[in-house]
Amino acid sequence: MDRFDDVSVKKAANIYFEGNVTSREVRFADGSTKTLGIMLPGEYEFGTSQHELMEIVSGFLLVKLPGSDTWQEVRGGQSFEVPANTKFQLTVQHVTDYICSYL
Repeated sequence: MDRFDDVSVKKAANIYFEGNVTSREVRFADGSTKTLGIMLPGEYEFGTSQHELMEIVSGFLLVKLPGSDTWQEVRGGQSFEVPANTKFQLTVQHVTDYICSYL
């Protein structure tokens, strides 16, 4: 799917890490939400409050998931999940376009 139809989008962006990571919230008719964002190259740590599915639309990053000591490569077309109430680390190698779904 390359588009979402019949959604509402918050105008204000979520801005993190001095503007190096931005996203916008998209709300669907069923009440579910996703965020669509861009990450510039850099190292980041995020915390979750909900179970998340991160889909990488384009770009390349390394992720260290909770409970792991190893970095996993994730490229455009791939995804990973992060449990609720945890932290995960990213090393973004190239400008990365992503979709975050809250499960």
